[in-house]
Amino acid sequence: MIFAVNNLKLNTKIYILLMIFVIVKINLNAQTIKGKITSKNKVVPYAGVVLEGTNYGVSADEFGNYEIKNVDLGGVNIIVTGVGIETKKVYVVVTKEINIFDINVEFSKYDIDQVVVTGTKTFKRQNESPVIVNVIDSRQLQSVQACNLSEGLNFQTGIRVETDCQTCNYTQLRMNGLSGGYSQILINGRPIFSPLVGMYGMDQIPVNMIDRIEIVRGGGSSLYGSSAIGGIVNVITKVPKNDGFSFGYDYSIICNSADDEVLHGNTTVLSDNKNTGVTFFVNKRVRDWYDYNNDNYSEIPKVKINNFGTNFFFLPSKNQKLEVNFASISEYRYGGEMVSRAPHLTMQAEERNHDIMLGNLDYQINFNQGVSSFITYLASQHTLREHYTGIRPEIGSAQDDIHLSAPPYGTSLNTTNQIGFQLNHKIENFFGSNVFSIGSEYNSDYVMDEIFAYDYLIDQRVKTLGTFLQSDWKISDGFNFLSGFRLDKHSSLDDFIFSPRFSLLCKFKMNSQFRMSYSTGFRAPQAFDSDMHIAFAGGGVSRIDLADDLTEERSKSLSLSYNYEKSSIKYIYGLAIEGFYTRINNIFFQDPIGEDEFGKMFVKRNGDGATVKGSNIEFRANYFQKIQIESGFTIQSSLYDNPINYSDNLDPKRFFLRTPSNYGYMTINYTPSNKFKFSTNIVNTGKMDLVHMGGSIEQENDEYKSSEIFNVVGLKFTYVQNLNKIGLDIEYSLGVKNITNDYQNDFDSGKNRDSNFIYGPSSPRTIYASLLIKSF
Repeated sequence: MIFAVNNLKLNTKIYILLMIFVIVKINLNAQTIKGKITSKNKVVPYAGVVLEGTNYGVSADEFGNYEIKNVDLGGVNIIVTGVGIETKKVYVVVTKEINIFDINVEFSKYDIDQVVVTGTKTFKRQNESPVIVNVIDSRQLQSVQACNLSEGLNFQTGIRVETDCQTCNYTQLRMNGLSGGYSQILINGRPIFSPLVGMYGMDQIPVNMIDRIEIVRGGGSSLYGSSAIGGIVNVITKVPKNDGFSFGYDYSIICNSADDEVLHGNTTVLSDNKNTGVTFFVNKRVRDWYDYNNDNYSEIPKVKINNFGTNFFFLPSKNQKLEVNFASISEYRYGGEMVSRAPHLTMQAEERNHDIMLGNLDYQINFNQGVSSFITYLASQHTLREHYTGIRPEIGSAQDDIHLSAPPYGTSLNTTNQIGFQLNHKIENFFGSNVFSIGSEYNSDYVMDEIFAYDYLIDQRVKTLGTFLQSDWKISDGFNFLSGFRLDKHSSLDDFIFSPRFSLLCKFKMNSQFRMSYSTGFRAPQAFDSDMHIAFAGGGVSRIDLADDLTEERSKSLSLSYNYEKSSIKYIYGLAIEGFYTRINNIFFQDPIGEDEFGKMFVKRNGDGATVKGSNIEFRANYFQKIQIESGFTIQSSLYDNPINYSDNLDPKRFFLRTPSNYGYMTINYTPSNKFKFSTNIVNTGKMDLVHMGGSIEQENDEYKSSEIFNVVGLKFTYVQNLNKIGLDIEYSLGVKNITNDYQNDFDSGKNRDSNFIYGPSSPRTIYASLLIKSF
């Protein structure tokens, strides 16, 4: 009996101790962690939030909110992951029943909402911009093994970079069906990329100089003035961000025949307080010439390029910034008969020696507690070019004696300058918020190009004074209305040019956007443009002059677009559909007027008008930051109002030459781990109409022709070796460009070839290997 009573007392004590333990345990696990995931004051939906070393984890909702219950007291690491953001680990201490921890994360390399500046001349997030701004960053350029700006731009919707000379391989940019003269290339937002520099400049800008490229399709004259009818490409150079360096070597071989080597390096140094920084880049490229049809005349010229540049910034105070950029480009380019002798002793050749310096200085100050800012800037470009363009007559003839006594060597000088200012002021509580921008800039462009033997001289100085005003009105979170205009006085035009623009952004749902934009633009007569290239045809050289009564082109553009993006903890995908319509009046065209002793002659005149219309479709997706897909496709139509005469021997036609009705691209990147990267890409170019001038062995008379369809496929494999002890990564890459060797197969041969009869991909199959060493 006594034993039973004692046993009951013991069981009661054990029960009480167990109850106390359970109650304490329940209390220890009764804490809650909650908060919001944001990035730069914007919510990040559907991020994964887990507690390190536990099974506790949730997904944030569409507003970035998360909540985890039954958390132990004490310290714990919160890990935030998700597609489109960098993984973030935060150490917190749980001390009470409800613990609020808001966490700020950074967007990753697959940023779906980057900060852009080109569409409005102010900093805007992509999804907040009423104007569509697409971005190509340095990592995308690396994934397709782009060597320069020209190669990188092919991987963007609505854009084609085409090679237009079989001998010198000058390139031009085509946006939404319009040729190179209708698009403006900016360097750090400044229009110092002159028409003369633009002929070879896209090949001369190396990728290790580029931080990102921003593209605006459609009229941009309301902010940037002349020659922005088709769109704008803004090349933003690398800026100092973190201490570090990189060094690389790329080797390529073109069709087992021509070597192409690139040596490049970058280094960045920041001060301890991060208020001063400088970055340097160097790039050296040597490419041998390449002959596709074995006639001993090159289809790809030999090239030697040396690049050097720096970007420096200084923050005198928290609200001030001074930035200086400088780049030097030196290029030697030679194409034609593949012999080792002076150009004028060859049977046909083009030789170019470029020395280019370009740079800009920007100063910005913020005041009125950050609601106002003032920016002033100065930019300049100077180019000296020595060149030869000639065909040698029959050796020993009287014409050959004349040629040897006065060979067609020439000299070019081009200087472009810009000075300007911009004032921004934000007004709150005015039916929303409104950022007003007003600015003015003065531009001058001087070009002199002379070839004494051809009695050829361009000597023109163009000055433009422009003033712009813009209202960026955010009516609500779902509506943004952008309006503005620019007034230009161009020295070659009698009247002022007024260029308005209106854009509307509507967000019906969180992940859907609708945009509508109307803009006007103009293109002033330019003495030197991409279509002023001296071409070989029929044993002579073609030259182009400007009509005495040539006046500006005027344009009106309308675009409508719908963008849908969906994201979750596992994936992101997006679809964009855009329709565009551009009407151009007084459009320029080249009128053939006959021949002289040097070759064919053309005059640039004004036509009645033309209409360009079509649609762009874009798709992109990412799964767990393992697989990234980017693609775009364009369908378009480009027609003159009335037939244009392309040759005295052919019927006039309404269609634009060298303008396919459809083209597109796709890139796929697969990253299974931090050590391996695989990428593949394809660039599709549809059929296009061309004119083939007669006079060569292959082509007796002038004739219209239609090109074939091209599909250029590339593959790249990269292995990354991590040397954590010394803080280095080494990347080894192997790859192939144009793996199927899809290349033009009907080139003219010999010295009398039509050098403008070139189309399709810029190069045949190319195998490459690269080594990149970088610090972290």
